[in-house]
Amino acid sequence: MIEFIRQILSSIYDVEHIIQWGGTLLVCSMVFVETGLFVGFFLPGDSLLVTAGVFAAAGHLDLATLLIAVTLCAIAGDQVGYWIGRNAGKALYRREDSRFFKRRHLERAHQFYETYGGKTVILARFMPIVRTFCPPVAGAAEMRYARYLLYDVIGGCVWVGTTILGGYFLASLVPNIKDRIHWVIVVVIFVSFLPAIVGALRERSRRGSRTSAPGQTEQTPSAQ
Repeated sequence: MIEFIRQILSSIYDVEHIIQWGGTLLVCSMVFVETGLFVGFFLPGDSLLVTAGVFAAAGHLDLATLLIAVTLCAIAGDQVGYWIGRNAGKALYRREDSRFFKRRHLERAHQFYETYGGKTVILARFMPIVRTFCPPVAGAAEMRYARYLLYDVIGGCVWVGTTILGGYFLASLVPNIKDRIHWVIVVVIFVSFLPAIVGALRERSRRGSRTSAPGQTEQTPSAQ
């Protein structure tokens, strides 16, 4: 069973093989699942789209079709997540952890939403895991749908455009980048998680400051 799970995860994160095997259709399907369903939080969205851009530059995928189809799927997936949150509401926060649902991810997205408000819908697109749980958080918070839809369309277009076109122009500038695609994926994954790492370090620093404050003692004036 462990070996089977390892092979499944290895296949999921082998984005080069995914694109070669399934093309634009499979890329769209994975983006929809990652953005619309809780089970998709572990899918490699950013690295998948950057790699798809590289393959488009090599002529294996049609760039225009890729951009339009993936953008529509990214937006559609978020709409599903929003209405799940809108209908389930607070029941989501009482749901027990399971193999495909982690409440801590939902709470993290909620905190991100509370911090940045409506802009979260756009910013979350560039943060793995958060982008999966942000739509149901916005729905549970009963964010006005017209406002959510506007932010979501902007975020979907910007996210898909920057990742796919980033890979496309990178392949145009760097010869044989396809042969070094694994290094590109490593860099993309690191950059994707960088905001979360910075946020965690800042929170740790703030907690350290709060815990050290009560321990500080007032200095007594020296005897004359």
